[in-house]
Amino acid sequence: MEIVTIETPFIRLDAFLKFAGLLETGGQAKTVVQGGEVQVNGETCTQRGRKLIPGDVVAYRGRTAQVG
Repeated sequence: MEIVTIETPFIRLDAFLKFAGLLETGGQAKTVVQGGEVQVNGETCTQRGRKLIPGDVVAYRGRTAQVG
């Protein structure tokens, strides 16, 4: 699991997917989140604007990244 450090108190899920390198564009992030392909802390999340805080773990297609 990769730890991706943010400089703010939180980050939106769609922005984190792009920032962490799990996806290349925000458009891709929107599509996969709304399609139910992303998990946050082990649960499927379809809210692309969900606020992530340090410690949250995001999984997509076998890759995981933790907000640091």
